[in-house]
Amino acid sequence: MSAPVSPDLHLVRTEVGRHALVVNGNRLFDLDADSYLALDRARHADDGPGLSRLMSELGLDAPRLIDDRPPAEPPVRALSLSVAQKCNLGCTYCYAQQGSFGGTPTSMSAETALTAVELLFREAAPGERVNLAFLGGEPLLNRPVVHAATEHAVRLAAKRNVQATFSITTNGTTLTAADADFFERHGFAVTVSLDGTKEAHDSLRPYRGGRGSFRRVITNVTPLLAAQQRMQVSARVTVTPHNLALRETLDAFVELGFHSVGFSPMLNSPTGQGELSAADLELMLNQMVSCGEEFERQVVAGRRYPFANLANALRELHRGTHRPYPCGAGAGYLGVSAEGELAACHRFVGDPRGALGSLDRGVDRARQLTWLGERHVHRQEPCRSCWARYLCGGGCHHEVIDRGRPACQYIRGWLHYALGAYHRLLSRRPDWFGPAPAGGTPA
Repeated sequence: MSAPVSPDLHLVRTEVGRHALVVNGNRLFDLDADSYLALDRARHADDGPGLSRLMSELGLDAPRLIDDRPPAEPPVRALSLSVAQKCNLGCTYCYAQQGSFGGTPTSMSAETALTAVELLFREAAPGERVNLAFLGGEPLLNRPVVHAATEHAVRLAAKRNVQATFSITTNGTTLTAADADFFERHGFAVTVSLDGTKEAHDSLRPYRGGRGSFRRVITNVTPLLAAQQRMQVSARVTVTPHNLALRETLDAFVELGFHSVGFSPMLNSPTGQGELSAADLELMLNQMVSCGEEFERQVVAGRRYPFANLANALRELHRGTHRPYPCGAGAGYLGVSAEGELAACHRFVGDPRGALGSLDRGVDRARQLTWLGERHVHRQEPCRSCWARYLCGGGCHHEVIDRGRPACQYIRGWLHYALGAYHRLLSRRPDWFGPAPAGGTPA
């Protein structure tokens, strides 16, 4: 049902009706039975002009909303600082190669971090929002620089009337009560890397000596879960062939009190270890749908069930989000290495393929324009013939460059399910979405 039949249209049938996703603008429409049948026949007939005429007759056409041009000199609105390119764990699949990105373990100086913060605020106008993120390695191995950069950003935000938000991704092994106070005071989004319940997590995320880390992480994160009000503490699970029991993991972490729980497939690791095969991705999709079905049940019953993947997808669909890139990498979002080099994102730290300047020299605008031009979804295959291209954006740049696109079928399957879930919940619990959507109308 999720196969890429037409690059311009995707159809979904649910218990509450017949629906169309018009790819231009990711606009959603409800259809009567005759219109659905006519569109389905036209898209399977491999008659692009005929399908376009029919869509126009039904009022589903619109001027093209995404062109081929990359954004020119996009302002920097988010930075991730690799404050500690080192780690105390020995995760076998780590894209950062245990935090050092293949080099000598190192830490960012306070001077470099403060210079990065200045770059973040340099072009921010009053009323705008910026985000400062801390990653590694394990960023809390350089806690003083995390504090210094945060406090500098707070001062600049107040001075320039800019809203600053903060996030950190941590393995949780060194979290303290003082960290809970600091993160709560500054409203951090705290993401804790947890790869399942104890047995699965310990096999995938051990200390370098081989000892499991699960009990230590849970002990350390429990005070944060209890304290979160401004702070939001989420669990992020990297999915490998060895921890595919997603529903069990989700329920366990929801019970612990995480603000949200999200799953990310392991598609590319430096050694190849932990990468998901096509068969693994099919199993993952089944598990994701099981989690989604429980989300639907809980929402209809009026209960919160913080399954981040579906909650985020539903909000994106409701907003009518459409984009030519998977994320802001290389545009409004850049990564900063411990030495002050700028990269397309945190995953390209130390990788010349994603090098985009430095704090000393500034953003390399020529290289950035080339990067954004090459990575535009209209330049990608098989994206140009896929109905999901403006939802997916072509996939994570780092994963695609290293491994290609082994997960297209999984992504389309998940988005097809999410489209159905959207229409079911819009019918049964429209209040969950807030204001009415600004997109399609019945055809």
